[in-house]
Amino acid sequence: MSEDRSPETRLSARAVYQTVRYDGEQEMARPVGSLWWSGVAAGIALASSVVAKGLLHMELPDTPWRAPIADIGYCVGFVLVVLGRMQLFTENTITVVLPLMAKPSWRGLYCTSRLWTVVFVANMVGTFIAALFVNMAGVDAPNQLHAFNEVAAQGVLGSDWVGNMLRAIPAGFFVAALVWMLPNARGFEIWVIMLPTYIIALGGFAHVVVGSMEVWLLILAGQLGVVDGLWGFVAPALLGNVLGGTVLFSLLAYGQVRREI
Repeated sequence: MSEDRSPETRLSARAVYQTVRYDGEQEMARPVGSLWWSGVAAGIALASSVVAKGLLHMELPDTPWRAPIADIGYCVGFVLVVLGRMQLFTENTITVVLPLMAKPSWRGLYCTSRLWTVVFVANMVGTFIAALFVNMAGVDAPNQLHAFNEVAAQGVLGSDWVGNMLRAIPAGFFVAALVWMLPNARGFEIWVIMLPTYIIALGGFAHVVVGSMEVWLLILAGQLGVVDGLWGFVAPALLGNVLGGTVLFSLLAYGQVRREI
């Protein structure tokens, strides 16, 4: 393992796996209260992706390059959450799954399910709080609120249930890849976070937590029903993110080191 930890070389796949797995084991051992408040904070922080993208959308002229530049704002929330070590549901589609794959047990399944449930609900509460604040603040800044709602409509409306699920699979894969790459970032963490999340925005892929902020904004604006928002977008995006992060990336990541550990 000495060569895996050498500062002059990249970590091997085995060393990256052990690092991510250790982080997952640490997270599963945390009290529910800690997971909850960290998850709420993550939801509020990740809502800044919609805010930043909306502000850029408002300030830029209506040109063909407006959307690609505004998409840079989408990365802001992920930088805050990942570097702030907050609990984001889609990160946990790989971190807490690797320990379960290494040592399958009913206890491990319970701990994973507990963490997923607590963090997901906390993320949804966090984005709802953020959407309420943005909606109330929009009374004094109607142009900003209009831009946020316009960006939200672009992200949520226009696809059916299956389409939203399919759009969410790449987003889950890219976030899991982000987590896998971080141990090798070594001072370039911001770029490792920004590149995959920018691709998510650029490709119009669906991230369940960012998307929930957009859903809450549209519900509060009266442009979307609660059932349509939660069942029509949040549910398929959740499934797609899990499929992309756990079924695709985590299984592939585990498969490449299974015989070495």
